[in-house]
Amino acid sequence: MPVAATDYLDVIAHLPSGAVLRLDDVPWEEYEQLLADLGEGYAVRIFYDNGRMEIMAPSIPHEGAKNVINTLVVALRDELDIDIESEGSATYRSQWKAKGAEPDDSFFVQNASAVIGRHEKYDIERDPPPDIVVETELTSASLDKFPIYAALGVPEIWRERKKVVRFYVLSGTSYIEVSNSRAFPFLDSMSLSEFLAIGLAEGSRKAARAFREWVREHRPGA
Repeated sequence: MPVAATDYLDVIAHLPSGAVLRLDDVPWEEYEQLLADLGEGYAVRIFYDNGRMEIMAPSIPHEGAKNVINTLVVALRDELDIDIESEGSATYRSQWKAKGAEPDDSFFVQNASAVIGRHEKYDIERDPPPDIVVETELTSASLDKFPIYAALGVPEIWRERKKVVRFYVLSGTSYIEVSNSRAFPFLDSMSLSEFLAIGLAEGSRKAARAFREWVREHRPGA
């Protein structure tokens, strides 16, 4: 029996920080109605995969890692002087594939032109997916999202857990772990993890300054 959108909203309103709610046999129309009823700027993240829906309430440690990684990517953008567009935890969904995802953060690098000046017109059904999505998790739950991102064609995932970032790139219909980013081949996951640790311990500003110096030394042509 379908669950009323008001019931979903009531449950979401009472989800404790860091909690995950999993539901099965949810029709696509119900998923889309929930997104519409939530409107803009809601805090939870919602994933959908062929009838299975997962609602995640972020925690403070979870948000801290995401924010530091975003600051580092901004520093990377400025130091390389290239377009990188962050779409945050935007909803990427395809009714045809019955998949929907809301990463912690998402970046358009090579495909920045897909969103610059046309954010409201962007549609993953016809436009390229983000070049990188970021998943920061306190548990291994984000591994369940990989098939969703693969179906949506996301080329690269940065997954953070326990202050360690790992890079995964799409190979066929699944992801393989790699040491260096596909979008930024000179950037290795170990170095990014080190700057993430600096940001969490000493603040984003100090981490960004140190990271910019590292980028100057390691970028192509340096």
